[in-house]
Amino acid sequence: MKANSAKANAGAAVLDAERPATTETLLVGLDLGTNMSCLMSAPRGSDEKPVRELIPTVVGYAKEDVLNGILPCEAKVLFGRLAQKHRQNLNLVRPLQGGVIAHPEAARQFATHLRDTLQADGREVRAVIGTPACSDLAARDSARNAFRGMVAKVIFVPEPFLAVIGYRDDARISDANYHDPVLNSLCIDIGAGSTDVCLVQGHYPTVDDQLSVPFAGDAVDQIILDRILAEYPESGLTVSRIREIKERHSWVLAEDGATPAVATVMVGGKSRKIDVTAQVGAGCDALLQKVFEMARDLISRAEPETVSELLQNVIVTGGGSLTKGFGVALQAKLLEEGFENPRVQVLGDNYKDFVALGALKIARRARENQWQTLLG
Repeated sequence: MKANSAKANAGAAVLDAERPATTETLLVGLDLGTNMSCLMSAPRGSDEKPVRELIPTVVGYAKEDVLNGILPCEAKVLFGRLAQKHRQNLNLVRPLQGGVIAHPEAARQFATHLRDTLQADGREVRAVIGTPACSDLAARDSARNAFRGMVAKVIFVPEPFLAVIGYRDDARISDANYHDPVLNSLCIDIGAGSTDVCLVQGHYPTVDDQLSVPFAGDAVDQIILDRILAEYPESGLTVSRIREIKERHSWVLAEDGATPAVATVMVGGKSRKIDVTAQVGAGCDALLQKVFEMARDLISRAEPETVSELLQNVIVTGGGSLTKGFGVALQAKLLEEGFENPRVQVLGDNYKDFVALGALKIARRARENQWQTLLG
């Protein structure tokens, strides 16, 4: 029992529970994603349910020939779902690529939009922001520059680590039968721009505890598109249409075969249905293989005596985790590799909430000296 108590205390120490008393500060947990961003906010020192916002990470700039009265309030710049709705009359820019900022000005404008969404009412805003695993100094500097003047203080934390903090059941950390993911787990976060894998073992992850590759949902989209165009060159499919097809039909290693993926395309102005099952499967299989290789690498880095428990907490999150059969297929590949009794858990449709919630948990418990001040 003493050992279990010590483990629970070690996990709690990661969060540095030191709850402030004032409510003059608004705390924010932000999952800044390549395709979709999620933020949760709550007053400092408050236990109230956080406000949640899910916003597509896109900025739309009005085209020069757009007619008056077409765009809301004659806006020159639109964001999120409103930008997607009016995309025919906008030049759309995704501020992030591969999980990091690629268009600084668009990123800064998107950060301004996020700040406006918060309705901070004059309060100081502090944000814990998720970053890809192993993001370098330049990537963090770009993020700091984007949010300078938008938030007063910031902490950057690897996204897989935040997902585990958000997923953790705080009410059960003293339960001897609970496999606390903060104490020992492997988290795999499959986003749009990058796939991140992180060893979480009761402390803030080091560089050696993390892997990140720019092969994720966007790369899968491109594989599917290239293979479809090779067979149906007149289909005129775009990446955005491919993404819709993938999200509806993605699969790996289905036991009874894949549900046929039939896409409706326009060829010469006429509607035509084409079978893209094999192309979708090829893209998803490539992602599965990449994730397996990364997981195998990080498991080999863990201390041997921790591996048995680690394998009971292989956590898969991110949009790519929603691929039909992904968790089962990854577990099967780990078994084939010789890992004993792995248990792969897929966090499900609300995966975005876990990173933002984990970020807000850390914001609520951060010591004053852990915050970085962003000067305007």
